[in-house]
Amino acid sequence: MHLPAAFSPTRLRTANRVPLLQVVKTTVATVAAWFVAVLLLPSELPIFAAIAALLVVQPSVNQSFGKAVERSVGVITGVVIASLIGLVFSGQTWVILLAIVVSIFFGWIFRLTPGSANQIPISAMLVLAIGAATPGYALDRIIETLIGAALGVLVNILIVPPVALGPAERDVNLLAGELAASLERLAAALTSPQTQQQLDGLMIQARLLRPMRESAAASVQQGEESLTLNPRRSAHRTRFEVVSQLLDRFTPVVTRVIGMTRAFHDHYDSSLIDEPALTSIAKELRRAAHDLRLLASPTFVRDEADATEPDTDIPALTAPLRIARPHPEHWLLIGSLMEDLRRIREEIIGN
Repeated sequence: MHLPAAFSPTRLRTANRVPLLQVVKTTVATVAAWFVAVLLLPSELPIFAAIAALLVVQPSVNQSFGKAVERSVGVITGVVIASLIGLVFSGQTWVILLAIVVSIFFGWIFRLTPGSANQIPISAMLVLAIGAATPGYALDRIIETLIGAALGVLVNILIVPPVALGPAERDVNLLAGELAASLERLAAALTSPQTQQQLDGLMIQARLLRPMRESAAASVQQGEESLTLNPRRSAHRTRFEVVSQLLDRFTPVVTRVIGMTRAFHDHYDSSLIDEPALTSIAKELRRAAHDLRLLASPTFVRDEADATEPDTDIPALTAPLRIARPHPEHWLLIGSLMEDLRRIREEIIGN
């Protein structure tokens, strides 16, 4: 018998493990929250403190702080709702269900985040089910949750606060390499006859730049978030700013490269091979590819397509070309390529 896809064991596993350091920090925070809560509030098992610490330790200090706020707001609101409903309908067996329903709608009305909205009915239910007959139970659970949340944030700050700049640098460099490769592929296509299949392949490869750019932007966003509220921020701020600025400069280049490729794809005809201006444009495209790699990293690994370019740290892109009037059937394509090349040059030199 075959299980439905929803019950596949792969749905229970991820491709990558959570970093061991984060597992250790979560364990430390949970254990610390348990013992601190027992020390300060010995009357009950500190379940709320342990859960709060468990949930608050996140991949970044900023995320930990956000989870701490979500958890605290949810517990406090749930406890207040449960206390008020318990005062009005004390002794009624259906009061727990009423508290759950009210809590759910409270979160919906005030547009609370899922973390807070889900915590409100859980806290309300536990307070009414477990602590209804225990004086001070509701207040103790609030204090307990605050202890767990605070310790979760503190542990994430004190034990090697995470800095996620490596993935950002990797993805931005990958984007730079693919931009350069796309320019070189276009340069090769400008100077050799193309079949429709080759043109379509060129367009497909160019379109892949957009998801690469989105992936790089997401990594940069994660890197920025990892530095927010991070005590190690000052040591990595310059490094992050370089990566962020490179992404800002590469973003319009992605648009230009896709536009140039589309123009060539849509306006190609076999007589283009005789257009002398395309040879000069192809040369400038290869120089632009060289400079994109140089801009991304002085030690960027050069591939075989770039092997013919001089191995130098000096930018190779020259001033914009001056092209004699092309054939009337080709002037639109050549003009479009020239304008996009000019704008790419401006992004590379920082104008």
